[in-house]
Amino acid sequence: MTDSPHAGPTDDADWLTLPDVAVRLDVTISKVHQMIRDRELLAVRRDGIRRIPADLVANDTVRKHLPGVLNLLKDAGYDDEDALRWLYEADDTLPGTPARALGGDQAREVKRRAQALGF
Repeated sequence: MTDSPHAGPTDDADWLTLPDVAVRLDVTISKVHQMIRDRELLAVRRDGIRRIPADLVANDTVRKHLPGVLNLLKDAGYDDEDALRWLYEADDTLPGTPARALGGDQAREVKRRAQALGF
């Protein structure tokens, strides 16, 4: 994936398969599919396999503000690839990327910026 034109983490180790996410969250694979449908998680196909960026799953939970951000991006017209690109676009005013900032003190700022995209 490192040479891929797709957005998201560049290292294969930074991606989780859906079964990996089910184990990490201690839920069934069906629940992971439901979470994706409900926009609680973001999954994209890489090498023919649906994958989720590992840093969007914090230990045994989904990043707190991720579902809200995903819904705001969807409302702004972003598809899954666009949302992933936005989450992983380098931003000097955040600690690296919006995806990384979701795990820290600036999570609400990321949500505010996603909300502003709809206007």
